[in-house]
Amino acid sequence: MQYRFKAASFALFIAGPVLAQAATAPELSDNIELDPVTVTATRTDAVLSDSLAPVTVITRTEIERLQPQDVTDLFAGLPGISIANNGGPGKSTSIFMRGTESDHLLVLIDGIKVGSATSGGFAIQDLPLEQIERIEIVRGPRSSLYGSEAIGGVIQIFTRRGGGRDGHPVASFAVGGGSHDSLRGEFGIRGDVGRGGWYAASLSGRDTDGINTRPSVGEPDKDGYENIAGSLRAGWRFDNGTDLSATYLRADSENEFDGSYQDFSDNRQQAFGADLRFSPLTVWKVSLHAGQSRDEADNYKADTYLSSFETRRSYYAWQNDLQVAATQLLSLGLDYQDDEVDGTTEYAVDSRDNTGGYLQYQGDFGRHELQASLRHDDNEQFGNNETGSVAWGFHLLPALRLNASYGTAFKAPTFNELYFPGYGNAGLSPEKSKSVELGLGGMIASIDWRLDAYRTELDDLIAYDSASESPGNVDKAVIHGAELQLSTLLAGVRSRAYLSWMDPENRADGASHGNTLPRRAERTARLDLDYDLGRASLGATVNATGKRYDDLANSTELGGYTTLALRLGWQLLPCWRVQASANNVFDKDYETAATYAQEGATYYLGLRYTPDL
Repeated sequence: MQYRFKAASFALFIAGPVLAQAATAPELSDNIELDPVTVTATRTDAVLSDSLAPVTVITRTEIERLQPQDVTDLFAGLPGISIANNGGPGKSTSIFMRGTESDHLLVLIDGIKVGSATSGGFAIQDLPLEQIERIEIVRGPRSSLYGSEAIGGVIQIFTRRGGGRDGHPVASFAVGGGSHDSLRGEFGIRGDVGRGGWYAASLSGRDTDGINTRPSVGEPDKDGYENIAGSLRAGWRFDNGTDLSATYLRADSENEFDGSYQDFSDNRQQAFGADLRFSPLTVWKVSLHAGQSRDEADNYKADTYLSSFETRRSYYAWQNDLQVAATQLLSLGLDYQDDEVDGTTEYAVDSRDNTGGYLQYQGDFGRHELQASLRHDDNEQFGNNETGSVAWGFHLLPALRLNASYGTAFKAPTFNELYFPGYGNAGLSPEKSKSVELGLGGMIASIDWRLDAYRTELDDLIAYDSASESPGNVDKAVIHGAELQLSTLLAGVRSRAYLSWMDPENRADGASHGNTLPRRAERTARLDLDYDLGRASLGATVNATGKRYDDLANSTELGGYTTLALRLGWQLLPCWRVQASANNVFDKDYETAATYAQEGATYYLGLRYTPDL
């Protein structure tokens, strides 16, 4: 592996303090953060506490407080999420949302649909935390608003946004290192332009020698990982309220791993797009969006080039929000998606498009809230697909609400499943689902809580059919689950607890009937504790995961595990903060995918400059 920036690139980040503006240290407050606005669950602005869908929002403040090493670390133990990772930092990672398949999860970056048209997934392991401003995780089917992929849920990542101080640009800076010769750094600058413009630019890098990803295969080398990423967002708000913005994100990575066919990959993830929002009338808001994502990979074995894959996803959307009454909103939208595949592998079909239209109603009637949506998709390969959902909320008490919902979803087969030479099956049909959910939540004293129970039926699941030696619509599954979330601030200690229970049962005919779907943990729990002591802060995260199976036959069991992470922050100078963390403190050996090791005990020490805005 070519460690390109290990010796030199970090010199770039030394410029951070020079460009940084002097400022007063940010005040550490015991107040709970204001309820953030979420846009993903309904494609319209809504306060999180008003959402009928179960949503988890992770802010930039929380990311810096928790000190995760990557997105996988950040997501571990969150409600409804199971993670399977192939050997530590930067290695292939799958996210199973509420027991559905890893490609049943739709990922958006600033509203841009991202992911590989060939494999069906997004390389979440390559997404740099340093570029993220906020994450919204919506659990449950959302095909009636977003179309294919959103069977298990939607994750939307928002990159860093602009804004200066008193008309002057401000800079941020972070650098650090730790176990396995890890180095990482970040530099960002943001500011205002004129009376309505803003911009934000950020550059980050990460390098680690890694671990031996598969100790049992007889290759005792360490498998390193390198990532260099940058993002740029800019926008202008006109005097009449019109908003125009553009975004660009790029992440280049080099990844070593143990494999008999290939052992090195050079990857690039890109997303770029633009949004225009305006109001022709007071009761009418229009949103226009255009974007494209690209997924590129070059694959090698022992420095010998083997293959290249490139997929492009272009996405265009037009949404109209009509305020039909004081507490009633009607949304009508059209979108168009075009997927293209290129590279060294010949596919019988290398492109397809999808045109979709949707209608959503949201109403508030005192103690009752209602949401309903209906969508029609015309897919170039699979014809017409209709999906819908309905959700109802009822305030039993001012601080206690009951939610109920029903939704359907579908997932179009990937190009690999359809056309990969010697493997694909061009006769596949889309996968479909039906989900029902019941939730209860509110405030008890100072405890914010929510309990959700759900049942999902999956039909025509795509899996390998041994009879035809290719993928087929051979599987059925029924998934029952429940999720509990608790958060409070008591005596200065910020506490958040998550508990998830799930029974992902395989209902396919044959020997695997009644077995647990592979790589899903049936039980997970997480507890975050953070305490501010003026200039210092202390924190801990406990993650507990139950057993899982690695195969459909349930013959390979992966044992449960519990890990402890500790973190410390110290306000060294105004706006300057030293951060230290230790992960997997008790050096627990565990696997989330059979034969693939996970990191043992690790430590990290860093310095961060964050201006007070």
